[in-house]
Amino acid sequence: MDTPQNIPLNDIDVTILPRDRTLICAEAQTELQSSIAQNGLRLPIEVYKTDTGFALISGYRRLLAFQSLHSLADNGQYAKIPAILRKPADKQAALAAMIEENEIRQNPSPWERARIAIVTTDTGVFATLDAALAALYPQISRQKRAKLRAAAEVVEGLDGQLIDPELLSENQLIRLSQILRLGWTEIVITTLGECRDKTCADQWHRLLPVIQEAETRISENRSTNPNYPRRLSRPINGVSIRREKTRNGYILHITGRRANGMLVTTVLEEIERMMGPA
Repeated sequence: MDTPQNIPLNDIDVTILPRDRTLICAEAQTELQSSIAQNGLRLPIEVYKTDTGFALISGYRRLLAFQSLHSLADNGQYAKIPAILRKPADKQAALAAMIEENEIRQNPSPWERARIAIVTTDTGVFATLDAALAALYPQISRQKRAKLRAAAEVVEGLDGQLIDPELLSENQLIRLSQILRLGWTEIVITTLGECRDKTCADQWHRLLPVIQEAETRISENRSTNPNYPRRLSRPINGVSIRREKTRNGYILHITGRRANGMLVTTVLEEIERMMGPA
């Protein structure tokens, strides 16, 4: 059995390896911190040696808890943390070890699994997304890997646009990936920008009509071209007009910094003029 070493917190770098966990539950983190304070650290973190100190492999939440406890203590009790020293063959092996440990302990979300593959590809750790998925998740089936690849396409297209995307299910990410593949990315981003939604659920509710329209057209073997029929217009700088299909007709969303009441009144009057008696 490996013997833990007590390593100073300041010697551990958490940035060398991209983390696959992006959503930290505050309540769960408080519970972990309280448990460590009362019972000590039951499972050491894992690190590997670098030229300047140590790089964290696994135990990010445990390290965060120790850092918080250290900031509250006056006696230096939490200045060091028990750690197992690993010797991965390379950075790719260290990443695989981190993900394997988190898969067992934390069950990362589909978004988190896909995102780490994107990050490690973008930073050059892996040459391609497929290589990243194969190395990081060697045990999963080909079908499961295809679903992860679909989720990764959503990460690529919408990272930074979604609120708490870690809460999206695998099925939701696959549905989103399908319409992004159709070229509806601009429509999706415009839809997300129409209102300052507060939660992941709010955003999904806003996106659902767009997704359902695309899915209906696919099922009916109709054109899925985002511009036929036309769904989005930007007539002047600072104004977007998006058409949305409903059960009873259509909704026009007029948004943007210049979408004021006077503009909307003008649009309504122009529609009346066009549709009125000749």
